[in-house]
Amino acid sequence: MKIEILNLFGIWKLLFGIYFSVMSDLFQISRILGLAALGFVVAFSLTPLWTHFLYKYKLGKQIRTDGAPVFQQLHQKKEGTPTMGGLLVWLAVLILALLFWGLAKLGVDSIVGKLNFLSRSQTFLPLGALVASALVGLADDLMGIFKIGPKGGGLKMRHRIIIYTLIAAFGAWWFYSKLSWSTIHIPFVGNFDIGLWYVLIFIFILVATSFSVNETDGLDGLAGGTLLTAFGAYGVIAYSQGHYDLAAFCGVIIGALLAFLWFNIHPARFFMGDTGAMSLGVTLGIIAMLTNQFLLLPLIGFILVIESLSVLVQIISKKMRRGKKIFLSAPLHHHLEAKGWPETKVTMRFWIISWMMAALGLIIAFLDRFYL
Repeated sequence: MKIEILNLFGIWKLLFGIYFSVMSDLFQISRILGLAALGFVVAFSLTPLWTHFLYKYKLGKQIRTDGAPVFQQLHQKKEGTPTMGGLLVWLAVLILALLFWGLAKLGVDSIVGKLNFLSRSQTFLPLGALVASALVGLADDLMGIFKIGPKGGGLKMRHRIIIYTLIAAFGAWWFYSKLSWSTIHIPFVGNFDIGLWYVLIFIFILVATSFSVNETDGLDGLAGGTLLTAFGAYGVIAYSQGHYDLAAFCGVIIGALLAFLWFNIHPARFFMGDTGAMSLGVTLGIIAMLTNQFLLLPLIGFILVIESLSVLVQIISKKMRRGKKIFLSAPLHHHLEAKGWPETKVTMRFWIISWMMAALGLIIAFLDRFYL
């Protein structure tokens, strides 16, 4: 009789464990989706005010003419379209992060208080890097608008590299010193402690990702759509690892990006600008490092990689082959435009490629967890 009672107790304990686990998962999923919806609402609500300001003061993009005749021919009609639309994304994320963090600090313990997604180990660094790099990008955008700097184009490339390398170096120091991270994960192989090499890899990933997003931001909706896919994939990976605050952070970015895309799809009401492209690139790189799945970034961010590679190939070809080019215009999306592809066709096909490659990245991430 005792054995039967013990077995019955064990079954009930197992059932209760499953029930509470399912309820916990449902709450976290609802929390992430709710925050994503709030991100959309906040960014969407801010848009009329921001666009009114941009159009009133004529804060429009200047189309470069030096060394880019194909680009100028294709995009001259877009000159004057307001830029800095990416501010809506990071500002919405910052507002919601500070709002719910403040409510949690005040002791609000209801559902609203539980929406706080700021935590030292998961989201302090990506949020700080998002805002810091966004402010640098905002300054660069303004310099370009008011034709300040070399050839009236804002910061020089080497100055931008130095600034974003410093931001990446601070992030690397935080990971290595504050979070004691020096381990990389290789799918299907395992974890390896690489010591100080981790810092160099971290810096490279962040700088490369930020500039790759910047290269991709050249057609209406292109950067926003590919970033949406990448943050979605890494949000799923973060959730699967139990990093719920990080997944919620990705959710808010996704919601804000959806609001941005509402106005950015062809014909764009405004462009993302460096304040959005560079900051979201830095943040994506940090999230890839936080999930320890940065080796999947070339798949999840496949479009970002090929866009950046097309620029590098073009530069190398022109230097080594006495000005001869591989592409009619770089990055790749401009080459396809020059070949006769409509802008919307390039964007939509690149979106589709990004979805398929991100799905492949997720499959590898899940199989890796299963086999290890």
